[in-house]
Amino acid sequence: MTLARYFEQVWQEGDDPFGYRSRWYETRKRDLLLAALPRPEFERGWEIGCANGELTRKLATRCDALLGTDLNPRAVTVARQRCAGLGHVELRCMEHPREWPDGRFDLVVVGEMGYYLDDTAMQAFAHRIETSLAPRAVLLACHWRHGFDGRHSDTLDVHARLAAIPGLSRIAHYRDQDFILDCWSSDTTSVAQREGLR
Repeated sequence: MTLARYFEQVWQEGDDPFGYRSRWYETRKRDLLLAALPRPEFERGWEIGCANGELTRKLATRCDALLGTDLNPRAVTVARQRCAGLGHVELRCMEHPREWPDGRFDLVVVGEMGYYLDDTAMQAFAHRIETSLAPRAVLLACHWRHGFDGRHSDTLDVHARLAAIPGLSRIAHYRDQDFILDCWSSDTTSVAQREGLR
C-alpha cells in the first residue's frame, strides 16, 4: 500500500484520527515540544507533518511566518480550518522528500512523520532538510517509539539520520517509554547564557 493510500484510510476516520485534540498524551507532548525550543520567537518556521493543525496553531504564536505541510489533502483542509484567521500561516499538501518548499527556515519541526519513510527516502529527506536550514536554525524531531502499521523506519534510526546533518549539535533531548524528542542547532548557546544568567 502506498503512503498516500495509507493516510487516505486513516483520515476516513474523521478530523482527528490520532486524537491530537482529545488525548492528554498529545497535549503533554505538544507542551514538551514547545518548551524544548531554545528561543521564544522564530522568523520563518516549517512544520513537516502538520496533520490537523493542533501543533501548527501553537507554533504560530512563536513564528513570524509559518509553513505547515502534510501528505494528506484532508489533513491540510482541517489544518486550514484550525488556523483560520492566522494570516502568517500557510498550509500546503506536499509529499516529502519528492516535493519541497523554496527558501530557508530558522525552525524546522519534524513531527511524527520520519518513520513513514524507508531508509532511501529518509536519507534524501535529511539531505534536503540540510539545504533548508538557515544559519543558527533549530531542527526539532519528535517520534513515537512503538511499532504500528505504516512504519518503515525505526525512531532511533530517524533521529540518528537527522543528528548526522553536518554542523548540528544536540541541544535538548527528552525520552520516555512512548516517544523521543530531540532538538539540534548549530547555535549551542543555552537559554541561560542567552539571558545573561551565566
